[in-house]
Amino acid sequence: MNTAKKNVYSLRQAIVTSTLVVTVLWVIQSAGELFNLSLSVLGIIPMDPVRLYGILTAPLVHSGYEHLFNNTLPLIVLGSALLYGYPRTRLKVLAFAWLVSGLGVWLFGREATHLGASGVAHGMFFYLFVVSVLRRDTRSVGLMMIAFFMYGTMILTIFPTEPDISYEAHFFGAVGGLACALLFWRDDPKPVRKTYSWENEDEEDDPVIQDLWREPERNEQHRE
Repeated sequence: MNTAKKNVYSLRQAIVTSTLVVTVLWVIQSAGELFNLSLSVLGIIPMDPVRLYGILTAPLVHSGYEHLFNNTLPLIVLGSALLYGYPRTRLKVLAFAWLVSGLGVWLFGREATHLGASGVAHGMFFYLFVVSVLRRDTRSVGLMMIAFFMYGTMILTIFPTEPDISYEAHFFGAVGGLACALLFWRDDPKPVRKTYSWENEDEEDDPVIQDLWREPERNEQHRE
């Protein structure tokens, strides 16, 4: 029980944790700009065995501040929803989205250097969407509605839109999130349904009617 409680994040803790993780991405980007580091060496080049490490490192780096800025709010919002709503599967979702997205890009991506955390963001979105359909509890549906209201267009961005955007990372990140939802949707406990005092009260006989409603039945028995 104690271990389970430690794994549960309050909404505030989830938001703080997601923000701190995204802050690390800003520190990495700023270090690259400040010290003139070539962060693209951490990206993925499809079918290049030397750049297999990019599967692990590509989500940590971005092509510039604008790229990172575009990913910042989705990562915080979707990450907070994932941390808050799914204490047992959140790490599995991140791992699936991260690794499946990177591996898919390495195997099937266009000839380019692919980098950025948008594949992970798409994985989280598709997990939140699909798992809510499977679970149908109030918390899952509520988190999905927030995610869909803000980032429903992610359903479209898994397809080619602009030549400079790695839709392959989006697509395979979505595949990772979808697979995780299908495999682990039962793992997280459903929220306890709040009950009200009036629901637990036993029905009492009306003080006037009492057992009079039973009289016709008794009369019929006597006639028989």
